[in-house]
Amino acid sequence: MKAAHPMPEPLRGRRARLVAIATAALLLGGCEAMAITAFGVGASTGVAQTLNGRAYRTFTAPVGDVKHATLAALNRMGIKVVSSKRTGNEEVILARAADREIEITLEVLSPNSTRMRSVTTQGLVYDSATSLEIVLQTEKRMLNG
Repeated sequence: MKAAHPMPEPLRGRRARLVAIATAALLLGGCEAMAITAFGVGASTGVAQTLNGRAYRTFTAPVGDVKHATLAALNRMGIKVVSSKRTGNEEVILARAADREIEITLEVLSPNSTRMRSVTTQGLVYDSATSLEIVLQTEKRMLNG
């Protein structure tokens, strides 16, 4: 005599599918929140960040204003400026923090538009978090005057 299962086969299959769907929904819900947060941070600030240590931002401001804000941001972060050089329509600022090399390029797009690119390396490794923070701190300085 066969032992009776507490649930018929079709119901067990449905229950297993329901549990799998509920688990996936819970897991994907967490990913969605993180994705929305990450998108919101980038979209609200207008900062583009890449995985190769670069962060970009275009400011509606003259290059001199952006440079002044960038230098103030670096100072606030305790990052030492090594040099600053103007070539054509670009200003290149080189800086150091601990064992990181930082290159910030300010490109004149128009008299009132400046594109900022920050690249941070630690030896052969790129540090996109530091690049992003430099851009965000510059933006904060621009907003606060």
